[in-house]
Amino acid sequence: MRIFKLNKNSVGHKGEKIAEKFLRGGGYKIIERNWCNKRGRRIGEIDIIALEIKTDYLVFVEVKTRKVKKDEVDVLPEEQITYSKLNKLNRIAEVYIKENELWDAMWRIDAVSVLVVDGEKNPRIKHIESIFL
Repeated sequence: MRIFKLNKNSVGHKGEKIAEKFLRGGGYKIIERNWCNKRGRRIGEIDIIALEIKTDYLVFVEVKTRKVKKDEVDVLPEEQITYSKLNKLNRIAEVYIKENELWDAMWRIDAVSVLVVDGEKNPRIKHIESIFL
């Protein structure tokens, strides 16, 4: 997976594409990208909604991407997921389940961390399952 030049505006978008490809290769079927509720007040956005094929779990994925110089790898992307963000993800996941009448679906919230380090050919990708506390 080769990374091309990323500017500040495209880092998050490129990270989501990298995460999507990573998840597909790991046995996930992508259902939605950048989903937000259409009715009522907008609660937020879910980067990726996927189905884990082997377990049939509906997985809501938060993607965090950072682009850093080799000597700046001090804060990992996943460390930017706050308690407030977790609560927002939980609320938007519940709205998705309600709007799609998926009452019996087993689901969880995961994170995919994408760290793009200057001078490295491939990004460092970490999939963290069940991040909701």
